[in-house]
Amino acid sequence: MPSLDPVQSPRDVDSHSPLDHRVLRADVTVRRSDGTPLAGTDVVVEQQRHAFAFGNIGFDFVGLANGETTAAGNVFGGAEPDAAARLVDLWLDVFNTATLPFYWQGFEPVRGEPQTERLLVTARWLQERGVATKGHPLVWHTLAPTWLDELPDAEVEEAVRARVRREVSAFEGLVPTWDVINEVVIMPVFDNEETTNAVTRLCRSRGRLATIRLAFDEARRADPRATLVLNDFDMSTAYECLIEGVLEAGIAIDAIGLQSHMHQGYWGEDRTLAVLDRFARYGLPLHLSETTLVSGDTMPAHIEDLNDFQPEHWPSTAEGEERQAHEIVRHYRTLLSHPSVAAVTYWGITDAGAWLGAPSGLVRADGTPKPAYDALRRLVKEEWWLPPTYGRTDECGSVVLHGWAGTYSVTTPDGTATVELSADRPDLEVVVDR
Repeated sequence: MPSLDPVQSPRDVDSHSPLDHRVLRADVTVRRSDGTPLAGTDVVVEQQRHAFAFGNIGFDFVGLANGETTAAGNVFGGAEPDAAARLVDLWLDVFNTATLPFYWQGFEPVRGEPQTERLLVTARWLQERGVATKGHPLVWHTLAPTWLDELPDAEVEEAVRARVRREVSAFEGLVPTWDVINEVVIMPVFDNEETTNAVTRLCRSRGRLATIRLAFDEARRADPRATLVLNDFDMSTAYECLIEGVLEAGIAIDAIGLQSHMHQGYWGEDRTLAVLDRFARYGLPLHLSETTLVSGDTMPAHIEDLNDFQPEHWPSTAEGEERQAHEIVRHYRTLLSHPSVAAVTYWGITDAGAWLGAPSGLVRADGTPKPAYDALRRLVKEEWWLPPTYGRTDECGSVVLHGWAGTYSVTTPDGTATVELSADRPDLEVVVDR
């Protein structure tokens, strides 16, 4: 068993690592229930959870959480319930934050008949397993319900407002983070859809900033404590201009969502860091809200809209899997090296039902982990994790803890307690009792 050392940082970094800012130091004072310090006592400290949001989608588990036996009722897609049951342990061993599907077309295909209860059950099921949840998305021009098209603009606006209020209110305390509005950069001029939907029509009528404002205002009123995210795939200066307009208009956003579906190949460290630097200048946390790397042939570079490339068969290959494993380590190290990055969501654990049919999962369709799964697990639960570690309190009952922000258990002969390690708490106290 390794020992706590006030000089050495955890094993994931050296003294010149770009991840140094992720490693925190705290003096933990251990006390008995009567308040006296537990001096000169052996303790074992072990990490229980990362504070950093290591995320993945939770679509696969909606049917499983609701006790369904077939995928027929899962309007959001994902693995069939029996396959999902075999994914749970793999998912939980790496990830701590699940994105839940609130696509309006699937959530409320018939007006007045939302899938609220199914997702409430799913959110509680995840919460019971120590998983935080995020809702995606509240407003999006794609996958808007068709019944909305029949309404005049004024009624569309009220329906959008009511939809945001209803979902955020119903899931208060269960879903603390929301992608409030998705992919606004291309609204209202996006012409790659078969018909103009009502949300696009509303945006054209009211304007982009007004549409963003109404979504964020309703979400904020429904749950003032929620983290509200503006999310987009467009990493061009157009997104920067939109963000600047939003902030200048006084619309309060809590985080910036950046998508990075790398179906056409890994961005590389230089491009990734350049993107992060550009969006970090607004002083808001960055959420890498959707990220993927394929383990087969990459999409041709000339494809402009990723949706335009959906081959009948897109297999994972041995060579591609090794490349994906190498690239996922590079990508996560690069993302975590940037102090503005607060969350990373990998978009799918399995190839079964993966977006666009791409071999982008970390687990093959047959349920076996790819090398990329093992590589990411080694980062999250080994290199960036404090295993059971021995220490001994000093004459004041204190022991020095080095580790990533998160939850730790402190075990002594008198009992076990937990402590939260965070950047704003360099001095911690924990009370243990039999």
